[in-house]
Amino acid sequence: MLRTHHCGQLQLTDQGKEVILSGWVQTLRNKGYLIWIDLRDRYGITQIVCVQDITHPYIFEKAKNLTREDVISVKGTVTPRKSPNPHLATGQIEIAPTALEVLNKAKLPPFTIEDHTDGGSELRMQYRYLDLRRKPLQQNLIFRHQVNTHIRSYLNQKQFIEIETPALIKSTPEGARDFLVPADTQAKKQLYYALPQSPQTLKQLLMIAGMDRYYQLVKCFRNEDLRADRQPEFTQLDCELSFVTQEDIITLFEGLIQHLFQTTKHIALPQFTRMPYRQAIELYGTDKPDLRWGMPFVDFTHLAKGKGFTTFDQAEKIIGITLPQGAQLSRKQIDHLTEFVKKPHIAASGLAYIKYLADGNIRSPLEKWYQQQELQQWVQKSKAQKNSLILMLAGEKATTYQALSLLRIHTGKTHLPHLSKNFMPLWVTDFPLLTWDSEAGRYEAMHHPFTAPKATDLPLLATHPSQVQAQSYDIVINGTEIGGGSVRIHQKYLQLQILKLLGFSTQQAHQQFGFLLEALSYGTPPHAGIAFGLDRLCMILGEGTSIRDYIAFPKNNAGRDVMLDAPSALI
Repeated sequence: MLRTHHCGQLQLTDQGKEVILSGWVQTLRNKGYLIWIDLRDRYGITQIVCVQDITHPYIFEKAKNLTREDVISVKGTVTPRKSPNPHLATGQIEIAPTALEVLNKAKLPPFTIEDHTDGGSELRMQYRYLDLRRKPLQQNLIFRHQVNTHIRSYLNQKQFIEIETPALIKSTPEGARDFLVPADTQAKKQLYYALPQSPQTLKQLLMIAGMDRYYQLVKCFRNEDLRADRQPEFTQLDCELSFVTQEDIITLFEGLIQHLFQTTKHIALPQFTRMPYRQAIELYGTDKPDLRWGMPFVDFTHLAKGKGFTTFDQAEKIIGITLPQGAQLSRKQIDHLTEFVKKPHIAASGLAYIKYLADGNIRSPLEKWYQQQELQQWVQKSKAQKNSLILMLAGEKATTYQALSLLRIHTGKTHLPHLSKNFMPLWVTDFPLLTWDSEAGRYEAMHHPFTAPKATDLPLLATHPSQVQAQSYDIVINGTEIGGGSVRIHQKYLQLQILKLLGFSTQQAHQQFGFLLEALSYGTPPHAGIAFGLDRLCMILGEGTSIRDYIAFPKNNAGRDVMLDAPSALI
């Protein structure tokens, strides 16, 4: 037997027991006549104490030669600790060893395996199997397992069934490039499978098959330019239901998120806010707004133009945000924000501001061009309270909205930390069905080609396609999109009409989606679905900073696995 207990288990009530523990040497302290060994496994740490003239000389000599990360097995007796450690679950006991076996020696690790390590991110990814020995990452993976368990429990109780779909499928356009897999490299005619970007068409086929409540924790693959919160392969919670409406989906999966927050964090979330897409853009400049800080956009264009201030007079839009009462910033802090908006990825010309003081007076560089009563109108429009600050940007509408959105997020995170601890989920709805691609000279699907338009907008498909709204919905928490879905098209004629708007000829539509179009001919029920990015969801629930911390073996920013040296040439 290599162990009778794990290293986070033994307590004073186990005093006198003979036990066997196995694990890694976390630390080793040698005072010559006294050796302390902290033995670690994923459950915790237990202290082993070797005392000269008491511990068998053979064991004492072995203990002297141990190094960090050696794998050992220790047999011994549980004894009370003379100086208990209140920060350790096993801090009231220690083990007096009667046998010690070195199961495997370890060479010096490339970085310190501690909660706070000295290894850089790329080095730790190269030796990910060592990085995963650290308690924070182990806790993240355990937390992810708990999230998966709670997801399955909730959905199973709602009469869902978990069904696996294939990983080798036909290539279909879904927004990113496919990863392709040669089917037979020896054949004269090259044939390829594609790795699924999502099981979208497959889960629709399951609805046609009568499996009316499906879910799957499934690997998805997207060959796209990577950002900090993306991976070329990731995990989705994928769901589809028959005979449901958009309202049914929102109610059911809002309940799932509330269930996860309650079971993993003991936080009771209230009913989620709902916001149409166009309102999100107008108020926050993004379709995934972070509501924690308030600060919706205020349009000052009408009040600001025509007063002789060239920057404002030449701008298409002058918009601002109002910091909450009491969030006055110093001139130095405002200067830092001015430098922030001039960064290349934001590229604003400058930052204007109004300080609405506690005595009701106004202080602003804009006083050179505007009288106090004019600036008072700006304050009234912004609904600012006394002792608050208004920040403004001006320029072309699209770029100014984008710049102010970034400024708002930066200001909230930097200067309103007390509000950043909240969780503010919302549903964003009523997305456009189509967007116009000026380079390609055709429409593109805002989500994917299988999203159903709103029934009231169907007549606009023939006359004003850009005005058609989709029956689609995204769920956003603290500015991060964690999931989204839509009601699907379940009639063949409508699916063909949408594909035609997307630039597919009838022949191309049947070549690309013939299997789905044929299936839609056999009595397809109305159906809808949603998919959650499990990695992001775990990051939000775990209050982490990167999805990589919740993935066992992630890729780097270039999509490379530096541990496996992949991708690489075939040998």
